[in-house]
Amino acid sequence: MFGSLGAPEILVIFVVALIVFGPSKLPEFGKSLGEAIRGFKKAVSDAEKTPIENAQSAVKTEQGTKPQDGLDGKT
Repeated sequence: MFGSLGAPEILVIFVVALIVFGPSKLPEFGKSLGEAIRGFKKAVSDAEKTPIENAQSAVKTEQGTKPQDGLDGKT
């Protein structure tokens, strides 16, 4: 999950973070980090979906429109 970081390294990082930030700020820090990751994932997935959805809606719009009187070349 973390590449070359094993359980002992992650435990040391957690202990150092606990000492630096304290037990009251650590949950708040974790929450904000989780929200940031969630927002990043949402932005990436929206960016991937947007061009496809726009193209599909444009095709549906073109197929659903009918020529207006006088604009279809027939008089």
